[in-house]
Amino acid sequence: MRKRALGKSGLDVSAIGFGCMGLNFSYSHALTKDESITLIRQAVERGITFFDTAEVYGPFTNEEIVGEALAPFRDQVVIATKFGFNIVDGKMAGMNSRPEHIRAVCDASLKRLGVEVIDLFYQHRVDPNVPIEDVAGTVRELIWEGKVKHFGLSEPGAQTVRSAHAVQPITALQNEYSLWTRGPETNGILRACEELGIGLVAYSPLGKGFLTGAMSKDTTIGENDFRKILPRFTPEAMEKNQALVDLLKRIAGEKKATPAQIALAWLLAQKPWIVPIPGTTKLHRLEENLGAASIVLTADDLAEIERAAAAIPIEGERYPEQLMATTGR
Repeated sequence: MRKRALGKSGLDVSAIGFGCMGLNFSYSHALTKDESITLIRQAVERGITFFDTAEVYGPFTNEEIVGEALAPFRDQVVIATKFGFNIVDGKMAGMNSRPEHIRAVCDASLKRLGVEVIDLFYQHRVDPNVPIEDVAGTVRELIWEGKVKHFGLSEPGAQTVRSAHAVQPITALQNEYSLWTRGPETNGILRACEELGIGLVAYSPLGKGFLTGAMSKDTTIGENDFRKILPRFTPEAMEKNQALVDLLKRIAGEKKATPAQIALAWLLAQKPWIVPIPGTTKLHRLEENLGAASIVLTADDLAEIERAAAAIPIEGERYPEQLMATTGR
Protein backbone atom coordinates (compact mmCIF):
# COMPACT_ATOMS: atom_id res chain seq x y z
CA MET A 1 0.00 0.00 0.00
CA ARG A 2 1.39 3.39 -1.03
CA LYS A 3 1.63 6.13 1.58
CA ARG A 4 0.23 9.65 1.51
CA ALA A 5 1.29 12.69 3.49
CA LEU A 6 -1.50 14.45 5.37
CA GLY A 7 -0.68 17.97 4.29
CA LYS A 8 2.69 19.35 5.28
CA SER A 9 2.68 17.96 8.81
CA GLY A 10 5.06 15.08 8.22
CA LEU A 11 2.37 12.54 9.07
CA ASP A 12 2.44 9.76 6.47
CA VAL A 13 -0.33 7.16 6.36
CA SER A 14 -1.56 4.46 4.01
CA ALA A 15 -3.39 5.91 1.00
CA ILE A 16 -6.56 4.21 2.26
CA GLY A 17 -7.25 4.05 5.98
CA PHE A 18 -9.76 2.09 8.04
CA GLY A 19 -12.79 3.69 9.69
CA CYS A 20 -13.42 1.54 12.75
CA MET A 21 -16.76 2.99 13.90
CA GLY A 22 -18.93 0.43 12.15
CA LEU A 23 -17.23 -2.56 13.72
CA ASN A 24 -19.48 -2.30 16.76
CA PHE A 25 -21.41 0.98 16.51
CA SER A 26 -24.16 2.64 14.45
CA TYR A 27 -24.97 -0.18 12.03
CA SER A 28 -27.33 -3.10 12.50
CA HIS A 29 -24.58 -5.69 12.01
CA ALA A 30 -21.91 -5.51 14.72
CA LEU A 31 -18.90 -7.76 15.09
CA THR A 32 -17.85 -9.33 18.35
CA LYS A 33 -14.71 -8.02 19.99
CA ASP A 34 -12.67 -10.99 18.76
CA GLU A 35 -14.01 -10.65 15.21
CA SER A 36 -13.19 -6.94 15.24
CA ILE A 37 -9.65 -7.53 16.45
CA THR A 38 -9.12 -10.16 13.77
CA LEU A 39 -10.34 -7.84 11.00
CA ILE A 40 -8.20 -4.92 12.17
CA ARG A 41 -5.13 -7.14 12.22
CA GLN A 42 -5.96 -8.43 8.75
CA ALA A 43 -6.06 -4.79 7.64
CA VAL A 44 -2.56 -4.23 9.04
CA GLU A 45 -1.31 -7.35 7.26
CA ARG A 46 -2.62 -5.90 4.00
CA GLY A 47 -0.82 -2.60 4.38
CA ILE A 48 -3.25 -0.28 6.18
CA THR A 49 -1.46 1.92 8.69
CA PHE A 50 -4.18 4.48 9.52
CA PHE A 51 -7.04 3.63 11.91
CA ASP A 52 -9.85 5.95 13.00
CA THR A 53 -11.88 5.67 16.21
CA ALA A 54 -13.54 7.94 18.80
CA GLU A 55 -14.61 7.81 22.43
CA VAL A 56 -18.29 8.09 21.43
CA TYR A 57 -18.16 4.94 19.31
CA GLY A 58 -19.63 2.43 21.68
CA PRO A 59 -19.26 4.63 23.65
CA PHE A 60 -15.71 3.78 24.71
CA THR A 61 -15.64 0.16 23.54
CA ASN A 62 -14.42 0.95 20.02
CA GLU A 63 -11.26 2.58 21.36
CA GLU A 64 -10.61 -0.44 23.57
CA ILE A 65 -10.96 -2.81 20.61
CA VAL A 66 -8.72 -0.70 18.38
CA GLY A 67 -6.09 -0.38 21.09
CA GLU A 68 -5.97 -4.11 21.79
CA ALA A 69 -5.95 -5.03 18.10
CA LEU A 70 -3.11 -2.69 17.24
CA ALA A 71 -0.94 -3.25 20.34
CA PRO A 72 1.43 -5.66 18.52
CA PHE A 73 1.88 -3.13 15.69
CA ARG A 74 2.04 0.13 17.63
CA ASP A 75 5.20 1.37 15.94
CA GLN A 76 3.78 0.66 12.48
CA VAL A 77 0.40 2.40 12.68
CA VAL A 78 -1.26 5.78 13.19
CA ILE A 79 -4.30 5.92 15.47
CA ALA A 80 -6.74 8.82 15.34
CA THR A 81 -9.41 9.46 17.97
CA LYS A 82 -11.71 12.33 18.91
CA PHE A 83 -13.06 14.51 21.72
CA GLY A 84 -15.91 16.97 21.96
CA PHE A 85 -19.04 15.40 23.47
CA ASN A 86 -20.44 14.79 26.90
CA ILE A 87 -21.32 11.14 27.42
CA VAL A 88 -24.02 10.46 30.00
CA ASP A 89 -25.41 6.99 30.75
CA GLY A 90 -23.76 5.63 27.62
CA LYS A 91 -25.18 8.26 25.27
CA MET A 92 -23.97 11.49 23.71
CA ALA A 93 -25.38 14.39 25.69
CA GLY A 94 -24.38 17.58 23.94
CA MET A 95 -21.05 19.07 23.02
CA ASN A 96 -18.24 19.79 25.42
CA SER A 97 -14.87 21.11 24.31
CA ARG A 98 -13.99 22.97 27.47
CA PRO A 99 -10.25 22.72 28.11
CA GLU A 100 -10.61 20.62 31.25
CA HIS A 101 -12.89 18.20 29.40
CA ILE A 102 -10.47 17.86 26.48
CA ARG A 103 -7.74 16.96 28.97
CA ALA A 104 -9.92 14.39 30.71
CA VAL A 105 -10.89 12.77 27.41
CA CYS A 106 -7.26 12.67 26.32
CA ASP A 107 -6.20 10.84 29.47
CA ALA A 108 -9.11 8.40 29.23
CA SER A 109 -8.46 7.70 25.55
CA LEU A 110 -4.77 7.08 26.19
CA LYS A 111 -5.75 4.48 28.75
CA ARG A 112 -8.40 2.79 26.60
CA LEU A 113 -6.12 2.68 23.58
CA GLY A 114 -3.22 1.46 25.69
CA VAL A 115 -0.83 3.98 24.13
CA GLU A 116 1.54 6.63 25.45
CA VAL A 117 0.59 9.22 22.84
CA ILE A 118 -2.42 9.86 20.58
CA ASP A 119 -1.19 10.22 17.01
CA LEU A 120 -4.05 12.43 15.78
CA PHE A 121 -6.58 14.05 18.12
CA TYR A 122 -9.65 15.58 16.44
CA GLN A 123 -12.32 17.85 17.81
CA HIS A 124 -15.33 15.73 16.78
CA ARG A 125 -17.62 18.72 16.20
CA VAL A 126 -17.05 22.42 16.74
CA ASP A 127 -18.49 23.55 20.09
CA PRO A 128 -20.21 26.95 19.67
CA ASN A 129 -19.80 27.61 23.39
CA VAL A 130 -16.00 27.35 23.45
CA PRO A 131 -13.76 29.62 21.36
CA ILE A 132 -11.83 27.54 18.86
CA GLU A 133 -8.66 29.33 19.98
CA ASP A 134 -9.13 27.80 23.44
CA VAL A 135 -9.57 24.35 21.93
CA ALA A 136 -6.49 24.69 19.75
CA GLY A 137 -4.51 26.09 22.67
CA THR A 138 -5.43 23.14 24.87
CA VAL A 139 -4.38 20.61 22.22
CA ARG A 140 -1.17 22.60 21.72
CA GLU A 141 -0.42 22.11 25.42
CA LEU A 142 -1.16 18.38 25.14
CA ILE A 143 1.30 18.23 22.24
CA TRP A 144 3.93 20.02 24.33
CA GLU A 145 3.31 17.53 27.13
CA GLY A 146 3.85 14.58 24.79
CA LYS A 147 0.29 13.21 25.06
CA VAL A 148 -0.73 14.10 21.49
CA LYS A 149 1.24 14.33 18.24
CA HIS A 150 -1.16 15.99 15.78
CA PHE A 151 -4.29 18.17 15.94
CA GLY A 152 -7.37 17.81 13.75
CA LEU A 153 -10.93 19.09 13.36
CA SER A 154 -14.00 17.27 12.05
CA GLU A 155 -16.70 19.05 10.01
CA PRO A 156 -15.56 22.63 10.79
CA GLY A 157 -16.24 25.76 8.79
CA ALA A 158 -13.37 27.23 6.78
CA GLN A 159 -12.98 30.31 9.00
CA THR A 160 -12.83 28.08 12.10
CA VAL A 161 -10.02 26.13 10.43
CA ARG A 162 -8.04 29.31 9.84
CA SER A 163 -8.58 30.58 13.40
CA ALA A 164 -7.54 27.27 14.96
CA HIS A 165 -4.56 26.81 12.64
CA ALA A 166 -3.19 30.19 13.73
CA VAL A 167 -2.94 28.88 17.31
CA GLN A 168 -1.90 25.26 16.68
CA PRO A 169 -1.14 24.02 13.15
CA ILE A 170 -3.78 21.53 12.02
CA THR A 171 -2.58 18.28 10.48
CA ALA A 172 -5.89 16.99 9.11
CA LEU A 173 -9.56 17.78 8.71
CA GLN A 174 -12.03 14.93 8.76
CA ASN A 175 -15.04 15.71 6.62
CA GLU A 176 -17.59 13.65 4.79
CA TYR A 177 -16.55 13.65 1.14
CA SER A 178 -17.61 11.42 -1.72
CA LEU A 179 -19.22 11.58 -5.13
CA TRP A 180 -22.57 12.21 -3.44
CA THR A 181 -21.30 14.54 -0.69
CA ARG A 182 -19.19 17.22 -2.31
CA GLY A 183 -19.50 20.01 0.22
CA PRO A 184 -15.71 20.38 0.74
CA GLU A 185 -15.44 21.55 -2.87
CA THR A 186 -17.85 24.47 -2.37
CA ASN A 187 -17.63 25.42 1.32
CA GLY A 188 -13.98 26.46 1.32
CA ILE A 189 -12.60 23.37 3.05
CA LEU A 190 -10.51 22.08 0.14
CA ARG A 191 -9.25 25.58 -0.51
CA ALA A 192 -8.24 26.03 3.13
CA CYS A 193 -6.46 22.67 3.12
CA GLU A 194 -4.55 23.62 -0.02
CA GLU A 195 -3.54 27.03 1.28
CA LEU A 196 -2.58 25.93 4.80
CA GLY A 197 -0.99 22.57 4.00
CA ILE A 198 -3.63 20.47 5.79
CA GLY A 199 -4.63 16.93 4.84
CA LEU A 200 -8.24 15.85 4.31
CA VAL A 201 -9.46 12.56 5.75
CA ALA A 202 -12.62 11.63 3.90
CA TYR A 203 -15.13 9.74 6.03
CA SER A 204 -18.09 7.87 4.53
CA PRO A 205 -16.29 7.81 1.17
CA LEU A 206 -18.71 5.11 0.01
CA GLY A 207 -21.81 7.03 1.05
CA LYS A 208 -22.40 4.89 4.13
CA GLY A 209 -22.62 1.86 1.88
CA PHE A 210 -24.90 3.24 -0.80
CA LEU A 211 -22.19 3.82 -3.41
CA THR A 212 -21.14 0.17 -3.27
CA GLY A 213 -24.26 -0.76 -5.21
CA ALA A 214 -25.34 -3.15 -2.47
CA MET A 215 -28.41 -1.09 -1.50
CA SER A 216 -31.59 -0.07 -3.29
CA LYS A 217 -35.05 1.34 -2.59
CA ASP A 218 -36.07 -2.18 -1.58
CA THR A 219 -33.37 -2.51 1.09
CA THR A 220 -34.73 -2.91 4.60
CA ILE A 221 -32.71 -0.88 7.11
CA GLY A 222 -32.66 -2.26 10.64
CA GLU A 223 -34.25 -0.28 13.46
CA ASN A 224 -30.90 0.08 15.27
CA ASP A 225 -29.08 1.18 12.12
CA PHE A 226 -28.43 4.93 12.20
CA ARG A 227 -29.10 5.19 8.45
CA LYS A 228 -32.75 4.73 9.40
CA ILE A 229 -32.91 8.43 10.33
CA LEU A 230 -30.93 9.78 7.37
CA PRO A 231 -32.93 11.57 4.67
CA ARG A 232 -30.89 10.01 1.85
CA PHE A 233 -31.83 6.52 2.94
CA THR A 234 -35.58 6.73 2.53
CA PRO A 235 -36.80 4.41 -0.26
CA GLU A 236 -37.78 7.44 -2.35
CA ALA A 237 -34.36 9.08 -2.02
CA MET A 238 -32.49 5.85 -2.73
CA GLU A 239 -34.56 5.31 -5.86
CA LYS A 240 -33.64 8.77 -7.17
CA ASN A 241 -29.99 8.49 -6.12
CA GLN A 242 -29.65 5.15 -7.87
CA ALA A 243 -28.57 7.09 -10.96
CA LEU A 244 -25.23 7.86 -9.29
CA VAL A 245 -24.68 4.17 -8.52
CA ASP A 246 -25.54 3.32 -12.12
CA LEU A 247 -22.85 5.76 -13.25
CA LEU A 248 -20.29 4.09 -10.98
CA LYS A 249 -21.33 0.67 -12.26
CA ARG A 250 -20.84 1.77 -15.85
CA ILE A 251 -17.35 3.15 -15.20
CA ALA A 252 -16.52 0.08 -13.11
CA GLY A 253 -17.48 -2.19 -15.99
CA GLU A 254 -15.07 -0.35 -18.28
CA LYS A 255 -12.25 -0.63 -15.72
CA LYS A 256 -12.98 -4.21 -14.64
CA ALA A 257 -13.55 -2.88 -11.12
CA THR A 258 -16.44 -2.47 -8.68
CA PRO A 259 -18.52 0.65 -7.99
CA ALA A 260 -16.89 0.98 -4.56
CA GLN A 261 -13.43 0.90 -6.11
CA ILE A 262 -14.32 3.60 -8.62
CA ALA A 263 -15.80 5.79 -5.86
CA LEU A 264 -12.58 5.47 -3.83
CA ALA A 265 -10.30 5.89 -6.84
CA TRP A 266 -12.19 9.09 -7.71
CA LEU A 267 -11.47 10.47 -4.25
CA LEU A 268 -7.80 9.52 -4.42
CA ALA A 269 -7.54 11.31 -7.75
CA GLN A 270 -8.89 14.61 -6.42
CA LYS A 271 -5.84 15.63 -4.35
CA PRO A 272 -2.65 13.83 -3.28
CA TRP A 273 -3.33 14.76 0.35
CA ILE A 274 -6.80 13.21 0.56
CA VAL A 275 -7.07 9.89 2.45
CA PRO A 276 -10.42 8.05 2.47
CA ILE A 277 -11.24 5.88 5.50
CA PRO A 278 -13.93 3.39 4.43
CA GLY A 279 -15.18 1.02 7.09
CA THR A 280 -16.37 -2.54 6.77
CA THR A 281 -17.09 -5.65 8.81
CA LYS A 282 -16.11 -8.06 6.02
CA LEU A 283 -12.66 -9.13 4.88
CA HIS A 284 -13.65 -9.39 1.22
CA ARG A 285 -14.96 -5.81 1.30
CA LEU A 286 -11.73 -4.67 2.96
CA GLU A 287 -9.72 -6.26 0.16
CA GLU A 288 -12.06 -4.77 -2.43
CA ASN A 289 -11.55 -1.30 -0.95
CA LEU A 290 -7.78 -1.68 -0.96
CA GLY A 291 -7.91 -2.60 -4.64
CA ALA A 292 -9.01 0.96 -5.38
CA ALA A 293 -5.48 2.20 -4.71
CA SER A 294 -4.25 0.45 -7.89
CA ILE A 295 -6.95 1.84 -10.19
CA VAL A 296 -5.82 4.70 -12.41
CA LEU A 297 -8.50 7.11 -13.57
CA THR A 298 -7.26 9.17 -16.50
CA ALA A 299 -8.07 12.82 -17.04
CA ASP A 300 -10.67 11.69 -19.59
CA ASP A 301 -12.18 9.26 -17.07
CA LEU A 302 -12.43 11.98 -14.44
CA ALA A 303 -13.94 14.44 -16.89
CA GLU A 304 -16.53 11.86 -17.94
CA ILE A 305 -17.44 11.15 -14.30
CA GLU A 306 -17.66 14.88 -13.63
CA ARG A 307 -19.96 15.54 -16.57
CA ALA A 308 -22.24 12.63 -15.75
CA ALA A 309 -22.34 13.31 -12.00
CA ALA A 310 -23.15 16.99 -12.58
CA ALA A 311 -26.37 15.93 -14.29
CA ILE A 312 -27.50 13.82 -11.32
CA PRO A 313 -29.19 15.82 -8.52
CA ILE A 314 -28.68 14.18 -5.12
CA GLU A 315 -31.92 13.64 -3.23
CA GLY A 316 -31.97 14.28 0.53
CA GLU A 317 -29.68 15.90 3.06
CA ARG A 318 -26.90 13.76 4.48
CA TYR A 319 -28.15 14.22 8.08
CA PRO A 320 -31.41 15.28 9.75
CA GLU A 321 -31.74 19.02 10.35
CA GLN A 322 -30.57 18.94 13.98
CA LEU A 323 -27.37 17.11 13.05
CA MET A 324 -26.70 19.25 9.99
CA ALA A 325 -26.69 22.20 12.39
CA THR A 326 -23.57 20.82 14.09
CA THR A 327 -21.50 20.90 10.89
CA GLY A 328 -19.74 23.74 9.14
CA ARG A 329 -19.35 25.94 12.22
